[in-house]
Parts: sequence; C-alpha cells; structure tokens
Amino acid sequence: MSRLVVLSGLLVWTGATVLLAELRWFSRLPLLERLRPYTAAAAATPSRAGLLSVESLGEVIGPVARGLGERVARVFGVSEELALRLERIHSPLDVTAFRIRQLGVALCAFGVASLASLAIRPAPPMALVLVLGAPLLAFLIVEQQLASASAAWQHRLFLELPVVAEQLAMLLSAGFSLGAALNRLAARGTGNAARDLARVCGRMRQGLSEVEALREWAAVARVEALDRLVPMLGLNSEAADLGRLVSDEARSIRREVHRRLVETMERRGQQVWIPVTVATLVPGVIFLAIPFIEALRLFAGP
Repeated sequence: MSRLVVLSGLLVWTGATVLLAELRWFSRLPLLERLRPYTAAAAATPSRAGLLSVESLGEVIGPVARGLGERVARVFGVSEELALRLERIHSPLDVTAFRIRQLGVALCAFGVASLASLAIRPAPPMALVLVLGAPLLAFLIVEQQLASASAAWQHRLFLELPVVAEQLAMLLSAGFSLGAALNRLAARGTGNAARDLARVCGRMRQGLSEVEALREWAAVARVEALDRLVPMLGLNSEAADLGRLVSDEARSIRREVHRRLVETMERRGQQVWIPVTVATLVPGVIFLAIPFIEALRLFAGP
C-alpha cells in the first residue's frame, strides 16, 4: 500500500509541475526567450521550451514512444509505415504525436488494470496477465483503429475512382489541360478522392509537375486501380486522345468494382447459411447421439 501511495504522489507531483509550468509566474522565461518573438529571425529560430513544461516533456517522451511503438507494431506484424498511413487518411497528427497518444492510452490502461488487480486481488498469474495484457491490448486497439481507417479510406477511394476517372476524361475531351481538370475536380468534389486531389493540386502549386504529384498520390494511396490510371495520365504531353484513353480505363475500373461487389455479395450470401447449418446440425447430432448411446448400453449389458 505504501508503494502505491508513493507512486501516486510522484504522478501527482509530475502532473502538477507540468500544469504549473504553463503559468508565467511559476516558470519565468529568460530575457532572451521573451525578446525572441520580436526579432526578425523569430520564425527561423524556434523558442526553446522551459525545463519543466509540456513541450520539454514531449521532447523527452516523443523519441521513446516512437521507438517503442515501432518495435511493438513490428512484432505484431504491422509492416506499413505509420507516416504513410497517417498521410493517407489526412490525419492532423504526425508520427511522434500519434505514438505519444498511443503510449498515453496504454499507460491509462495499465493504471486501470493495476487498480482493478488491487481491488479484486486475483491469483498472481491472473494479476500478471491483467496488468501486462491491458496496456498491450490498448496499444493494439489504437493501432487497429488506424489500420481500419486506412483500409476504409483505400476502399472508399477505389469505389470513387470510376466516377473521378470519367469526369476527368470528359474534362480532358472538352479541352481542359490536366492541371485545370485536376483543380476543377478537387474544388467541386466532396469525397476522399477530392481531398486527395486537393493535396495533389497543392503539391503542384509548390512546384511539382502534374505527373510527379499524381505519382506521389499513388504512392500514398496504394490502390491498384490508381496505379494503372496514373501512368496513363503521364502520357498527357504525348497522347493526343488522352480523354478517350482515360475513359476506357474508367470503364475498366468500373468493371473491377462491379466484380468485387459481386464477390462480396456472394461471400455474404454464403455466410448467411453458416448459422442455418449450425442450427440444423446441432439438433440432428443430439437426436442421433441418443439412440447410439442407447445401442452401446444394450450391447455392453449382461
């Protein structure tokens, strides 16, 4: 009990120090740091955080959380880079911020599991499994949520690609340039493809060519249909009838979407029969077992 009190006191002291460090009277910055925002090089030279502040705590915990998170994710078979998945779903968090949040969720689960084990007092093996399994489960839940969001984004983008490709083909056939067509789709669209195209147009305004920006999009999205569409758009300066080629590719993508939809419907139709089959076999096995056991009893009798 005394160890729990000491640990709770340390946690309360750390949290109170971090909170009070945000108050000016508690953590007064040096004169150099107070004058830095008024200098000409304020944007190029970021201010240093205080010794006991949220920024300094994040600078200390960030590399630890990032390295530990990458190792645990790699152990459980997560091979895709975290930065790529965050960029794919347009997350406002970077890798370090996501790992810090993930570590915070795991620590909260560890605290709740520790308090539950102290209150319930299970057997030592069960207590060890509870204390160690809860933070690991919380870590994996956060990782799975990101993986599910990434897969859902890819699936939604795949479903939107036929419509986007058809609109792009119509604009190109109408005389729009590739850059103007992409800007028009990004400005008037509302789906996942429109958000990705807005980022593509932003990269074009930063100096990249249309083909380079589209290749970056394909590398982040990792959708097979998009991987086939982007090289075709790369023929913008060579092909005279690019609109017709993109229209043919749009029809090909639509056929692929239809084929996958049919496969999903057939799979779900087969899954419907699983509970029906189980509900039919279990009573049948019970009714067959009764005379079988009775026959064994008769043969085994005197």
